Amino acid sequence: MIRIDQQTIPVDDLSDLLTTKEQKDILTRMDQSKEIFQYLSLRQLKFELLFRTNTLKAARDLNNSKVQFTTFTYAFANKKYWSRTNVGGFLIKPNISPSVAILDFLKNGKLYAFDCSTGIAIVLYLSALYTVGSRKFDLLFNGLYLMDWQFDNDLRLSQKYGDDFIPGDIVHFNNPDVTPKEAHWRAENVIFMAEDQYYGHGVGIKKAETIITFLNKKRKPNARIPAYLMNLITRPVLESLYQNY
Repeated sequence: MIRIDQQTIPVDDLSDLLTTKEQKDILTRMDQSKEIFQYLSLRQLKFELLFRTNTLKAARDLNNSKVQFTTFTYAFANKKYWSRTNVGGFLIKPNISPSVAILDFLKNGKLYAFDCSTGIAIVLYLSALYTVGSRKFDLLFNGLYLMDWQFDNDLRLSQKYGDDFIPGDIVHFNNPDVTPKEAHWRAENVIFMAEDQYYGHGVGIKKAETIITFLNKKRKPNARIPAYLMNLITRPVLESLYQNY
């Protein structure tokens, strides 16, 4: 259900907002969701639509960038823009533009290797850049640090339980019986792209069944619990970005 200024809005009344099939899919799923999506204005709803479609674009861009998958232990980045911390995170170097540094993942993908959670962070920061532009992005994300689920205060995350995914949501595959030899496949964090399409760094854009089959091959001998898609949704909190739009 979609509400604007406390009024429930039929999705058919929002057709003038739609410029792409992706936006129609997003609005339709919001309308059919058990959740109530509340907005103060039509402009705020349009902003979320833009951010979500940009998240899908960013996922496709990163998927095509030739960046590599690895664990925190072996992570590396372009030394021109990033310093690698002793725990495998990437800290932007002084006097480097955050927008230039984050776009370098797409420009020089072969110079980067990281895990799936860092991949999700890069997708969301790219989406923020696509949405608010380089000048505002540089002001908001000065001192950018990429590491696991650590996010800047202007791009905080929230979580809820449910399976009514909206394109642009972060969702999670769990693999509880993973082999200790490949413990990094204990989970795969992905962007929900569209009906049964998910992007995850290390697996690409695949159907849920394909990702589960891949994760099941990473289980310990005599494993009992197969990998599965969790009923957990992670989303960025967009208020700060919207205020700077």
